[in-house]
Amino acid sequence: MTQMKSHLLRWRMRIVSWNVNGIRAVQRKGLFDPFLEALQPDIVCLQEIKAQQHEADVNLDGYDEYWHSAAKKGYSGTAIFSKHPPISVVTGLPANLVKKFNLHDDSFGNPNEEGRVVAAEFDDFYLVTVYTPNAKGDLSRLALRHEKWDPAFLAYVKALQKKKPVAICGDLNVAHTNDDLANPKANVGKAGFTSEERHGIEQLLKAGFVDSFRIFTQGNGHYTWWSNFSGARARNVGWRIDYFLVSSELASRLTAAEIHPDLMGSDHCPVSITFN
Repeated sequence: MTQMKSHLLRWRMRIVSWNVNGIRAVQRKGLFDPFLEALQPDIVCLQEIKAQQHEADVNLDGYDEYWHSAAKKGYSGTAIFSKHPPISVVTGLPANLVKKFNLHDDSFGNPNEEGRVVAAEFDDFYLVTVYTPNAKGDLSRLALRHEKWDPAFLAYVKALQKKKPVAICGDLNVAHTNDDLANPKANVGKAGFTSEERHGIEQLLKAGFVDSFRIFTQGNGHYTWWSNFSGARARNVGWRIDYFLVSSELASRLTAAEIHPDLMGSDHCPVSITFN
């Protein structure tokens, strides 16, 4: 069994990440099964599940489920569903990094109780799914994110990368460059496009992680989140804030990195990578 699993991991794998903005809502719309059928993922990473495991009627045949729900009901949360049993799964950031970066309550809550990180170890890589704290419209959570969360998360994935290559996926709540949102000039300094938030993703890239989508696709017009107002999705007035950032060893094995805007169910669309 171990040899078969290792063989599968080395030859072909598709990993899909999706901020579902409420797993129960997607299920009520009847859009979760069509998503799985369309993409046929080996591993599914979800963000903003907004449910405890017992609250959601998810029973994926052939997938092992690893949930990290928020303490607050109906809020945040992440999960990994995998056809390939991982060696280990860890939820949350390590206690030593929480202490080092003083990552505790702010005026909004405790980010360590919001179910924001799940890491799964496989034979030849780590997979980390993350739902990065939103800076908020009034930027009330920007300091927590910039001064504490981003440095702590960076330290975490760099430590993992010393052991094995790492794939990071999820909603990073930031557009990296002008090409990653439809109206960059109008949004400079606003939540999701502040210099502080962009610095956080720059530090991940400087640490050796590669923006997988940009290996295959350049330019603007490629977005993963759209406002629910003013027909933004139909007009493709969006933001690219959902990513796969991968270690260079994994980047060299990629055969595709895609955005799937036609798959509905959330204000975000799924993103995926395929590698050998």
